[in-house]
Amino acid sequence: MFPHGAESVRLMSKLSVETQLGNFLGDTRIRLLEAIGRHGSISRAAKAVPMSYKSAWDAIDAMNNLAESPLVESSVGGRHGGGTHLTPYGARLIAMFRAVEQEYQGALERLSREMGDSEEADLQECRRLLRRMGMKTSARNQFAARVCGLNFSEVSAQVRLCVDEGLQLTALITRESVRHLQLEIGMEVQAFIKASSVILSVDPDLRTSARNHLWGHVKRIYEGPVNVEVTLVIAGGRTVTAVVTRDSAEHLGLVVGSPVCAVFKATSIILVTLH
Repeated sequence: MFPHGAESVRLMSKLSVETQLGNFLGDTRIRLLEAIGRHGSISRAAKAVPMSYKSAWDAIDAMNNLAESPLVESSVGGRHGGGTHLTPYGARLIAMFRAVEQEYQGALERLSREMGDSEEADLQECRRLLRRMGMKTSARNQFAARVCGLNFSEVSAQVRLCVDEGLQLTALITRESVRHLQLEIGMEVQAFIKASSVILSVDPDLRTSARNHLWGHVKRIYEGPVNVEVTLVIAGGRTVTAVVTRDSAEHLGLVVGSPVCAVFKATSIILVTLH
């Protein structure tokens, strides 16, 4: 969470320059170039960053290969001995990078100063969204939810999750997992369900022991040689994806727009917290 009060919130920038061949410039490489300009030595510049001597040379080679002109040049022997120095092009590039970075940071600082209490909530939501986007998992179905119910048995706990006003999920995890995740009412969690754990049904009278029944309509169907990936639109415009066999899809008569129910057990939900 952000500290209380808009003035206590500070946004920090990290500028980088990317090319189709990979990273060209970033904070570490710029500091390496600046250190070379100060010390005239790769080994001393590497220690100042700090980074290994090999990593420093690898970075210089990569930058020189990607740049229109060399940023760094080395000399061997001579009247004043060998050394490494920035080229005029390299010095101009550092100055340009730092100027852009300063302008970028200045814009963020102005945003921080102007941010009112009402905007702080929006910033917190943006922060949560970025953290969710940064998480990578093999599970196709991901929901951000809040814990709205906890019921304990001797060894397990039933966790009721409120995704939004029209969508709730039920997960079943161990009591130890509740303690490990430090779950409590109102906490935000991420719920993951593998597509292979989702069963599809078109029977409106279907009764199963599975706690989660989400009705929706088929949005997309991707057919493979053996399996079919089916994506449904459910409440709130969210989606659920299931993987079923081609025979099952044909048997259910699935086409885009078909009403269908996604069914999965409470034990199929994996919970993750972001704190």
